Formats: sequence, C-alpha cells, structure tokens
Amino acid sequence: MRTVVLVHGLYHRPEHFDRVTELLRPGGVEVHVPELHRGSLAADTAAVQAVVDALPEQPLLLGHSYGGAVITGVRGAGRLVYLAAFVPDVGESAAVLSRAASSRLQEAVRAEPDGSTTLHPDLAADILYQDSPAPLAAWAVGLLRAQAPGCGRGVPRHHSWKDTASTYVVCGRDRVLDPELQRRMASRCTDVREWPADHSPFVGEPGLLTELLRELLAAGIRPG
Repeated sequence: MRTVVLVHGLYHRPEHFDRVTELLRPGGVEVHVPELHRGSLAADTAAVQAVVDALPEQPLLLGHSYGGAVITGVRGAGRLVYLAAFVPDVGESAAVLSRAASSRLQEAVRAEPDGSTTLHPDLAADILYQDSPAPLAAWAVGLLRAQAPGCGRGVPRHHSWKDTASTYVVCGRDRVLDPELQRRMASRCTDVREWPADHSPFVGEPGLLTELLRELLAAGIRPG
C-alpha cells in the first residue's frame, strides 16, 4: 500500500491533518483527506466511500474520533486505523458509545442561534490539544468549524473491522474520548497501540503518527 485516506472527526476539517500530510507526501505516499460535515453518518460514509472507490489500490484508512464510525461503514480498505476513535458494533452509534464514559468535550460546546454548535476556543484548546504548544493549539482551534444539527448521527450499515485488519491507537491522556472506553473498543481490533497523548496527536505529535502509518503501509494488507 502507498495510499492513505485520513478521516477527521466532528468540528474538524481536512486541514487539521496538514502536519501529517506534509511528512507523508515527500516519501511518495499518496494522501487523501475528504471533507465530512455532510449532515449524517450515512452521508459522511458515502463521501469517504467515493474516495476509496476511485483509488487504483486499497488504501490504509484512518479515522479519528467520530471518523472511526465513518470508516467502520466503508468497504474496500486494505487496513483500518482507529485513532482515539469509535468502533461501533451492530446497532451501535458514536452517540450511544460515548454515553458510557465521561468526556470534557461538553464543557466547550456552545449552542448557536441557528441550531448549530461550536466549541469555545479557550476550552477547546485545553480539551483537544493540551499537549501542543499554545501557538500550535491556537492554529488548530482556528480551523474548527460549526457543527450543524444532526451532523454525525446514525448507525453504520457495515462493520469493516470484522473482515479487515485494524489497528487501534489509544490516546492515554485523552480528555474527549475516555481512554477506558477506547481500550474496550480497541479489543475489537487486530492490533492495539497506546500512546501518552491527547485527543489530537496529528496536531501535537505528527511525527509519531506518520511513523505508525509508514510502518503499517510497509506491512501491507493482512486479513482481519
């Protein structure tokens, strides 16, 4: 495999992966980062599926946070990577799974007059990017976007981790997705790594994530 598809989470944009793509592309890795925020899990999954279907080879498919629910429903990946992400089983959604554990994210959520939600900048920096230097965290916070009502809701219709090799990265300092919940979901994956990282290592530690992706690309495709 020489192709990677990176799938962001709620409130995020493709540009949040810029520090990783800048490290991967000079080494000859083809990187695609589709835009989500299509209004539902089904629509987000279809957007990523279209990217995967257009590729000449099976890619390594990474999902961060809510992006894990998205990649779960996508077919045709050579390998899956769940980065502090949801791994839903039959009948489960990211919302249902998140109710089972504590999260500080709600502290930062602000309701807007149009029904959308945004994240309070100062709180978002502390909750999402606490391991990053202040200027870098401010850059990431500046990219965050509003979340429309209903965005992200839904249950996957397919569960790719049941037939595709998968790696789960537990972020042990995560303030958004409880590390204990991550460990429980990680038991569904083929391989588990754990880092002493916050919720967003693609911002604060892009080299660490890049090294893992290169390792998995070199290993190639294995059955789940």
